[in-house]
Amino acid sequence: MSKPDFSTLNRDNIVAFIGDIFERCGDEEYLGEPVTMAEHMLQGATIAERNGLDEEIIVGALLHDIGHFTSEFGTFSMEDTEDRFHEEAGAQVLSSYFPSVIVDCVRHHVAAKRYLCATKPDYFKRLSEASVHSLNLQGGPMSPDEVADFEKNPNLKKIIQVRYLDEAGKQANMETPDFWHFAPMVQTLVDRHLETRA
Repeated sequence: MSKPDFSTLNRDNIVAFIGDIFERCGDEEYLGEPVTMAEHMLQGATIAERNGLDEEIIVGALLHDIGHFTSEFGTFSMEDTEDRFHEEAGAQVLSSYFPSVIVDCVRHHVAAKRYLCATKPDYFKRLSEASVHSLNLQGGPMSPDEVADFEKNPNLKKIIQVRYLDEAGKQANMETPDFWHFAPMVQTLVDRHLETRA
């Protein structure tokens, strides 16, 4: 599809717009991991689907790193979307279209890594070398006060599930469906959210 003017995005074209981003930009390197950006997000969503997790977890995993591409929405400059801010940038562009649980899974997937490293010492062993490097840039494990504050989020359980899928979605040569396999599910969440706001 031709890239639409970001100012005309709405419930009828947002899913196709995101799919177009996956197709045009998904082959970009994923921070030193053995997968591309699209492969990483598609792997998380596929693992969630294969394990029978609910659609909010599947879509949260599918979109958790969309913040790396937020300049595609015309909202952020490349300087604003360097890695340490991608979670907030992604949450901002999705917040107009998706329910809060999806937005929270995007906004807090980096914080969830810090949380798990603070509360579950064995979790650190799951991290790839690149993920350990980014953890250090992102502030390291949370402090006790940060943990207590993070645990107040009503979507904590799903945020943590998406974080585990983030770590799992780094497998070289894993076969997954493409974005369009998940598109009807993504559209359902968009429609449901916008109907409740109408």
